[in-house]
Amino acid sequence: MKPYYVDLHIHIGRTQSGKAVKITGAKSLTFSNIIEHARDLKGLNMIGIIDCHSPEVIIEMEGLLEAGELIQHEKGGLFYGGMTIIPGSELEIYDEGTNGPIHVLCYFPSLAIMKDFSGLLSHHLKNINLSSQRVYVTGRELQAKVKEMGGLFIPAHVFTPFKSLYGKGVHISLTEVFEPDLIDGIELGLSSNTEMADQIAEIHRYPYLSNSDAHSLAKIAREYQAIQMKEPTFTNLQEALQGKNNQRIVANYGLDPLLGKYHQTVCEKCLSPASFDMEECSNCGHHNFTKGVAERIKELKTAETGPTTRPPYIHQVPLQFIPGLGPKLLEKLLNHFGTEMAILHEVPPEALAQVVPTKIADLIVRAREGTLSFDAGGGGRYGRVSNLE
Repeated sequence: MKPYYVDLHIHIGRTQSGKAVKITGAKSLTFSNIIEHARDLKGLNMIGIIDCHSPEVIIEMEGLLEAGELIQHEKGGLFYGGMTIIPGSELEIYDEGTNGPIHVLCYFPSLAIMKDFSGLLSHHLKNINLSSQRVYVTGRELQAKVKEMGGLFIPAHVFTPFKSLYGKGVHISLTEVFEPDLIDGIELGLSSNTEMADQIAEIHRYPYLSNSDAHSLAKIAREYQAIQMKEPTFTNLQEALQGKNNQRIVANYGLDPLLGKYHQTVCEKCLSPASFDMEECSNCGHHNFTKGVAERIKELKTAETGPTTRPPYIHQVPLQFIPGLGPKLLEKLLNHFGTEMAILHEVPPEALAQVVPTKIADLIVRAREGTLSFDAGGGGRYGRVSNLE
């Protein structure tokens, strides 16, 4: 029994032949590139790859299985030389009365089951080849089918302003859309953390997941969790989410919510900080605003604190957010220390300072210690590290 580093929300940008899957995803974000990058450079032990329902992606995965590069584990999950892949699919529901599209994550123990799920989806999607497509069934119908096929069902990035359960500017309850007993966890998204989410009483019963929602290789593992499991398989992941057999999430690692690109309310035009009760932007006079996650959660608040059994949520600054740490210096760090997980968690400060300038080494250490300050993000613009002195 040991903790494993897990990121369960990684998109596929293109198929092996170059066809788009996640249109906004990087062209380099192919299935084969993802698994190599996540294992060898990020140092993850388990990943969930969304968009595995796309037929060309399935063909690529089948080829890797036939070649012996992937191995189907009897307890679920595809083994890739020390890392486990959980096949997943992100879908969009838009039930009558939901007041907007909601994204959900569905995971399955094997490629065979994912292939069956893809076949089923093809009758309910306009384009089975693309990511995050609207599925023309209700949320409850989708949940029931996922559970019937032995899968996991998780509402995605639940507080972001667009395409999420709580993101719209209307009051909505989870029970209006989903069957509560058929939810395996809640994905928080980049602009919130455990303390913020626990102000919503109806989700206290669920484990919280902090995933990257990566649209490029560099953004893999910008958020992740450490999950204590007997071994990294689908069955043990499922049991860990249920807290069975001493398996559980032991830590969430995520951006300080201020770094998230939807944390604060801002003017839609100039992105100046605002509040949603303002009639016009004090900077440019514009009348429309993008409501931030912090303000939205205050509107929905039904509790002061959450369960005392929650694992710690550890604010982390991904290496790509460290000022002055460009691609060449990052490559130098990786060549010396192997993976980003090692750099973020294990490498001593004095060793970092031998490879990169002392100022950058100090920033990495201060990020570990939580002593950096940030300018908040909002309206689609990420926050940034602010105190560099």
